[in-house]
Amino acid sequence: MSDSADTTDASGSDESADTADTADATDAANAVDAPDAYEALLDRARRWNTVSSASGVLSWDQQVMMPEGGTPARSKQLSVLSSLQHDLLTAPETGEHLTDLDDADLSGDQSAAVREIRREYERADAVPRDLVERISEASTEALGAWERARAENDFEAFAPHLERNVELKREYAAHIDPDRDPYAVLFEEYEPCLPLERAETILAELRETLVPLLEAIRESDADLAVDTFEGSFDTGTQEELARAALDRLGHDFDRGRLDVSSHPFTSGNQFDCRITTRFDEADPLSALGSTIHEFGHARYTLGLPDDEFGTPLGEPRDLSVHESQSRLWENHVGRSRAFWDHFLATFQEHFPCTADASIRDAYEAVNQVHPDNPIRVEADELTYHLHILVRFEIERDLIRGDLGVADVPETWNDLYEQYLGIRPETDAEGCLQDIHWSHGNFGYFPTYSLGSVMAAQLYAAAEADVAAMDGPSLDDRIAAGEFDAIHDWLAENVHRHGSRYETNELVKRATGQDFSADAFTDYVESKYGALYDVSP
Repeated sequence: MSDSADTTDASGSDESADTADTADATDAANAVDAPDAYEALLDRARRWNTVSSASGVLSWDQQVMMPEGGTPARSKQLSVLSSLQHDLLTAPETGEHLTDLDDADLSGDQSAAVREIRREYERADAVPRDLVERISEASTEALGAWERARAENDFEAFAPHLERNVELKREYAAHIDPDRDPYAVLFEEYEPCLPLERAETILAELRETLVPLLEAIRESDADLAVDTFEGSFDTGTQEELARAALDRLGHDFDRGRLDVSSHPFTSGNQFDCRITTRFDEADPLSALGSTIHEFGHARYTLGLPDDEFGTPLGEPRDLSVHESQSRLWENHVGRSRAFWDHFLATFQEHFPCTADASIRDAYEAVNQVHPDNPIRVEADELTYHLHILVRFEIERDLIRGDLGVADVPETWNDLYEQYLGIRPETDAEGCLQDIHWSHGNFGYFPTYSLGSVMAAQLYAAAEADVAAMDGPSLDDRIAAGEFDAIHDWLAENVHRHGSRYETNELVKRATGQDFSADAFTDYVESKYGALYDVSP
């Protein structure tokens, strides 16, 4: 699998797609009868993935519905479920079935499922059960501590929990491979198909593109309509607007929910996928953007094959791909002029105080660049990746032992000053703003930027494919409130495959090119160059 950008031209892209379709059809026609060991292995996978799904519901409940006093019991409940899942996964029978399948004559789908199960098994089998329980219990306790610390702007109250999570995850990485960079080992929890070095290269390419572009924007005399949505916006009406947006985009409320949490997230499976968002009276675009972002996650999850629930073919292809879906909808759709051509009237129905805003005003407002914003989930497309770099560098150094927990707030503020020219006024708007470290999710943050890069590549390919068909362009369809074309393209090229293909292969089959930053850098330079009248 090549890490370099593919130079395949348009005809090569079509040939790649045709080859992929032919391979899928041939695989279906020639699928062998699954050996008993395969069926037994898949049955075990369904069992441990169902336990994981149950844990996800309890975790969602903890963040959305559970009374604050429920943490001690919930900690124990999730700990037992995590150890049960671990036991099912690492039982001797799992290893025996995998051994029996070493030389089996398997179809492409079957081989992919075995590949994914083997990877999961080998990592889990290296980790003692008691460590799994300690990690689960510590992260559950840390979540409540983080929520209180954030509300009270008290990093010292959270610091012991962060220290514990760091220690446990170092121990976890050492069990998997004591001779490798522990952060690289943890990164593979979220993106097992791309090496950390590739992620670092892409982040560097983004920095090289964004820093000079941001500097040019700072010096630009462009006068964007940035005050279009200033004022006070009732949060109840904002929730009605968020639901209206989900309806327009095509969210399936028969298999989903919208709720409020301290940090927007999506949780669930192809039968039950739940979105959360949060509201700010002074910033209606934040909740709308977060809701559309989470819709992208939910659409992917709900688009996974129903009949493969609990198997790798019914699971998403890890977090870079998952983030590509949320960032595609948030940025390439939700921040597009075409979307606001369609949706501005709905916004104005809910908030008549914006009746004088034009489509151009709305487009400029949702795409303004504001490097003085300290909050990642409220960041614009450009500065967002500098927020990611801060977190990536800090968590990498924490796990490698190059940074102490006590030094996190000052280091955080120093990096914000270095990258964005600002210092957060409080830890609540600084190092306490994200939920991820309370979960012990070290290695997660790079997937946000990887997902944004992938979103640009996928969207460009979708635009080209729709343009090649008879009928309106993708922009014209979105402006008319017609989202079926992008839904169908993503379902065909991403969602239906589950984890059958590894990351680069999935992207190459969808776009005809290897995964690279080229489409993203072209996209931001073109879009923001035009908005701010600057040259990259």
